[in-house]
Amino acid sequence: MTGAVEVFVAFLRLGLTSFGGPVAHLGYFRDDLVARRRWLDDREYADLVALCQFLPGPASSQVGFAIGLRRAGPVGALAAFLAFTLPSAVLLVAFAAGAVALGGPLGQGVIDGLKIVAVAIVAHAVWGMARTLTPDPARAGIAVVAAAVALLAPSAVGQIAAIVLGVVAGLVLSREAVPVDAPPRTGFGVPRGVGIGCLALLAAGLVALPVLAAVTGSGALTLADAFFRSGALVFGGGHVVLPLLQAEVVQTGWVSPEAFLAGYGAAQAVPGPLFTFAAYLGAVSGVGPGGMLGAAVALATIFLPGFLVLVGVLPFWDALRTRPRVRAAMRGANAAVVGILGAALYTPVFTTAVTGPGPFVLALLGFVLLTAFRAPAWAVVLAGAAGGVVLALV
Repeated sequence: MTGAVEVFVAFLRLGLTSFGGPVAHLGYFRDDLVARRRWLDDREYADLVALCQFLPGPASSQVGFAIGLRRAGPVGALAAFLAFTLPSAVLLVAFAAGAVALGGPLGQGVIDGLKIVAVAIVAHAVWGMARTLTPDPARAGIAVVAAAVALLAPSAVGQIAAIVLGVVAGLVLSREAVPVDAPPRTGFGVPRGVGIGCLALLAAGLVALPVLAAVTGSGALTLADAFFRSGALVFGGGHVVLPLLQAEVVQTGWVSPEAFLAGYGAAQAVPGPLFTFAAYLGAVSGVGPGGMLGAAVALATIFLPGFLVLVGVLPFWDALRTRPRVRAAMRGANAAVVGILGAALYTPVFTTAVTGPGPFVLALLGFVLLTAFRAPAWAVVLAGAAGGVVLALV
């Protein structure tokens, strides 16, 4: 149980300090779990990120879930999910109840400062991963092309296309440039039978939930069906889920457009995954139990599909990734991940946070604290929040 407690404490800290959206979360994960705790190395981490980018669901939460699974088994996976998710979920449910409000210049300064910190965190992650994963001209070129594709097609489709191009380029270029060294097995420990069972549960949920909701007329099942379907159909996670959620809860009249936008604004001001926006929507929805129970139903069902598909593919992934041609392809995919993170560093992270000389200096200070002084991410987050307040006052 000690391993699960260790995972919970590590991810609770991340859940309280990881501002800036899914790309920034991957930066926080790398800083704490790869560079500092050494639970896995850069290559294994990039492999996992590339896999989760391909799958439907919240990519950063899937990465965290998988790391918890590797570190402490199924209990560790659950601990990672709960610890990373609950802080933002609790804040958003409190906002739904009218108990949380960030307003005025000081509140806005804190939010702006946290956005600026995300620039430093992502830049630090890109810098560290680039040194490990793009050490030769071939892979550096793959990263540049992937960044261009991600910038020209700013959507989940563009990200997947960039990784596919990286895979193809890795097969053509990287196999000749670098000797193929099979990595150790990642140690997720998921039997194939369990993986197949999870994929079967995912399919069963997509088929059975709408039928059960229609037959029983249960508001809770109707709510669960809407959020389960949203979680199963979104690729890229984060903001990509917003149109699906709007179609499910606003166009059906469950949540007013004003309440939806207010909740979305609050979701930008809290740490952790954007998928916790579902907790707010479940709490204010006119369908289902509402309140804390409605929040719990929406939160559980929007995350569940992504975790089912991840566990479903892990046993096959663990076997495939040791093959030489797959390793060559993954070197290209990992270089593409560096490019995608670099593109995201520019937009939306940099372009939305750095709006003048003051924010740029604050972002630069955060980067120097991380790289030269090796300050922990949580300390840089606190410094960024304080710096944002100072900028707001001056």
